[in-house]
Amino acid sequence: MSPVVPAENILHKIGETARKRVIEAKAVRSLAMLQDEWRSLKLKPKDFAKAFQHEWNVIAEVKKASPSQGDIAADIDHLLVAQEYIRAGAAALSVLTEPLFFKGKIEYLKDIRHAFKGAYLLQKDFVVDVYQIYEAALIGADSILLIVAMLGEKETQILFDAAMQIGISVLMEVHDREELEIAKRIGARIIGVNNRNLKDMSISLDTSRDLIEHIPSDVIAVAESGLKSHADLQELKALGYRAFLVGTQLMSGGEPGKALKELIGHV
Repeated sequence: MSPVVPAENILHKIGETARKRVIEAKAVRSLAMLQDEWRSLKLKPKDFAKAFQHEWNVIAEVKKASPSQGDIAADIDHLLVAQEYIRAGAAALSVLTEPLFFKGKIEYLKDIRHAFKGAYLLQKDFVVDVYQIYEAALIGADSILLIVAMLGEKETQILFDAAMQIGISVLMEVHDREELEIAKRIGARIIGVNNRNLKDMSISLDTSRDLIEHIPSDVIAVAESGLKSHADLQELKALGYRAFLVGTQLMSGGEPGKALKELIGHV
């Protein structure tokens, strides 16, 4: 079972375990080794912003578990899910690689990249170190997630700059106006508004409704969490959102491709 953690501790706990994972990984392969491998391979991640050219731009998530709900679809095959999403019209895929709380694996993203070379891939993990950015590029990610609430402004800026240097896109996640202003100061070009309240884990689309007026028109606004119907997408698209990150709603029913078609209005 995936551990269920009290809401007030969740980001701290996940960040703590992420830092431990980085320490363990560095003991096997140093940052310098990753950088040398990246330079030798001359990898060029795709510009994640170019994924959002469809009428309904859903970033469909390969998500087996979460700290708020425990197991969601622990036994489902990640490659089958990716295939169903792509056939159903996903603009991009988000792949959970965090192992403890979300039952993700780096291998999931590597497998999906190998099988679907043209897909736009977001590595959904909790990035706390430059090491993870090179790791993401080497496994085939086009974009990484940076969570302002976890990192604070200074650390988010450092990691954002490091990602820009190697050409990997950043989805910068915010939860309130203060975090949004930080993202804007840093220079984020893709901003995700998470509708989940990190204090009590409740979800309200009011967060997306309230923050959109403060997001510049040249920034790609992505609504995250709590999107359950095509009507939700229609409302938020009309407000100015260009993309939608959806995981649990698609995975929990056991037919992610069908669920995605219904969400984007193809059924």
